[in-house]
Amino acid sequence: QTERAANIWHSWRRSFTLTRVFSLSVCQILPKGVVSVIGPASSPASGSTISHICGEKEIPHVKIGPEETPKLPYLRFASVTLYPSNEDLSLAIGSILRSFGYPTTSLICAKAECLLRLEELVHRFLISRETLSVRMLDDSLDPTPLLKEIRDDKVATIIIDANASISYHILRKANELGMTSAFYKYILTTMDFPLLRLDDVVGDQSNIVGFSMLNTSHSFYLEFIRSLNLSWREGCDISPYPGPALSSALMFDAVHVVVSAVRELNRSQEIGVKPLSCTTPLIWQHGTSLMNYLRMVEYDGLTGHIEFNSKGQRTNYTLKILEKHPAGHKEIGTWYSNNTLAMNSTSLDLNASETLANKTLIVTTILENPYVMRKSNYQDYRGNDQYEGFCVDMLRELADILKFSFRIKLVDDGLYGAPEPNGSWTGMVGELINRKADLAVAGFTITSEREKVIDFSKPFMTLGISILYRVHLGRKPGYFSFLDPFSPAVWLFMLLAYLAVSCVLFLAARLSPYEWYNPHPCLRERRDVLENQYTLGNSLWFPVGGFMQQGSEIMPRALSTRCVSGVWWAFTLIIISSYTANLAAFLTVQRMEVPIESPDDLADQTNIQYGTIHGGSTMTFFMVSLFPFYLFPYFVE
Repeated sequence: QTERAANIWHSWRRSFTLTRVFSLSVCQILPKGVVSVIGPASSPASGSTISHICGEKEIPHVKIGPEETPKLPYLRFASVTLYPSNEDLSLAIGSILRSFGYPTTSLICAKAECLLRLEELVHRFLISRETLSVRMLDDSLDPTPLLKEIRDDKVATIIIDANASISYHILRKANELGMTSAFYKYILTTMDFPLLRLDDVVGDQSNIVGFSMLNTSHSFYLEFIRSLNLSWREGCDISPYPGPALSSALMFDAVHVVVSAVRELNRSQEIGVKPLSCTTPLIWQHGTSLMNYLRMVEYDGLTGHIEFNSKGQRTNYTLKILEKHPAGHKEIGTWYSNNTLAMNSTSLDLNASETLANKTLIVTTILENPYVMRKSNYQDYRGNDQYEGFCVDMLRELADILKFSFRIKLVDDGLYGAPEPNGSWTGMVGELINRKADLAVAGFTITSEREKVIDFSKPFMTLGISILYRVHLGRKPGYFSFLDPFSPAVWLFMLLAYLAVSCVLFLAARLSPYEWYNPHPCLRERRDVLENQYTLGNSLWFPVGGFMQQGSEIMPRALSTRCVSGVWWAFTLIIISSYTANLAAFLTVQRMEVPIESPDDLADQTNIQYGTIHGGSTMTFFMVSLFPFYLFPYFVE
């Protein structure tokens, strides 16, 4: 910590010394008479100090370097800047990320002011669902530990906020770690991206994006390059200068802007310069007028269209989006200062036909009918010929179209893939994350958790979680199947009702005088010879005849016995009709019982055993469900 504090102190001291040098330089040239001050291009803090001095003397200041962070308020006057504002740079990067679909991104910062410069970009990630991880380079400027962390976190989109030399160094280290393949995307914030020669650092399939303000269609562009080449090669035998530095182009445009403003002002009033001093309160009387004319300048320069808003910031300009290409940097789009992105190329996405050509992919899969199966005589074959199925046929068609070869590899643990408590993954998902396989082809369920770590193709089938159970097969009809239409309880109550009716009928017939009669009509005068037809046997037989709808020779004579008989006949009519209907249904339709209609029913019973595929999406659903009832421990209990 002591060493780091010392390095910070020396860095601050160097910055303070540089600012003091620029301040003294301005104060030294003021007595000579100054119309405008241009620069500096490399020190934002020095630019703030110069702007403050120029503001006190009302001398226009034209900035050609990045904004200082944090931006300091000025008490008097103002300045104009040709360099893109920090807010515009954040919006441009955000537009590119939006074209990527806002993936999980990592930001590598070379200086602590990085978060202030890209404040708007950080704010956009705060209101989005994706994450932005920020990593700072230490004093040694060694990016290796940071790159390893990014690789372990499975982040494929990386923003590098550093100057051209440090960005080059970071990309060289990333290439050593195997992080410049076609699966990684880099966005460089340096405006000197056209100067970077990356052919000896990264491969042809790398995705590296940067910005450029240079106007290649400007009439003075070629002459400007030639003059820079001459100054670059003077006294040494090296290759031609790769392109104009942005600071030189901004200086060129700044001079033209000041000259144009002075010409316009000189048409309305004669201007002159006068000696000034940093120690006196004198100001330049034409400074305010010249500043107003500077803000009204519209000019097409080496850095594109130049125009200023009321705050002196550059507006209505464009940033070219360049991508590293085998033949040099290729323009793939344009960002406009009104926060509009126009892409004229899709090379930011993987070009499968070029990326996969003549390559051998390791395909991880799992045995599951009918997607991937072993042939019946697979022992007689080797390699991919051992397998067949829908996924195997699809792989062969894709290989023919995209000109690649593949090797099928069964997943080691036989699982589809589920997250572990330590953050790792099992199954095919884990092999993809750990780079043990390039592709997974199977009947793979797409879940939100898996989509966070791997990419899926378009699904060929859409299904939900279902409960599959064996249908209960009914028993064969037996000798007593005629009893099935009614439950045993119904039969029992019918028997009790029969006995009760028989007893009531017997008692009513015995007590009623109308049921006693003389069986011999010739002996009417004999009162001692009377009979009753409702004996105990007949009382039991009469309800049976009524129940079977056959009747009997016994006819009730008294009102009481007739009422009992009528009630019994009505009861038997309803019972026989219900029995006939139920018996017909039992004989024609086999009723299907559904014992389980929801996970609740499944958890509330113990007769049916249930389970899921270990490591599959269904098991993961029950383990991490937001509904307490669906949690896996509940089902285990």
